[in-house]
Amino acid sequence: MSKIDKTFQVPYYAVIFSSRRTDGDKGYSVMADKMVELASLQEGFLGVESARDNELGITVSYWSSLESIKKWKEHSSHQIAQEKGKKDWYQNFSLRVCKVERDNFFEM
Repeated sequence: MSKIDKTFQVPYYAVIFSSRRTDGDKGYSVMADKMVELASLQEGFLGVESARDNELGITVSYWSSLESIKKWKEHSSHQIAQEKGKKDWYQNFSLRVCKVERDNFFEM
């Protein structure tokens, strides 16, 4: 996924999604790409970062407001992906919403 190489005006919000996948893709990769593309079109979306190894995946999406996060959670296509994730793609997952009050970016 794309790397964030800038800072955003604080405060803003980070949604941290950590997961352990089930075996096999089962359409996950296509849906994940579709969700990032769709999220990027939503009002209040600022960016996304993601990393995954063989066991753990972490995706952090950044939003301008709690209201924009709520609208994304309730988006019909996102709800379909959420249900598919619970049923087919994840052994377990956690979701955290955090308010970012400080943001620094250093390029070396």
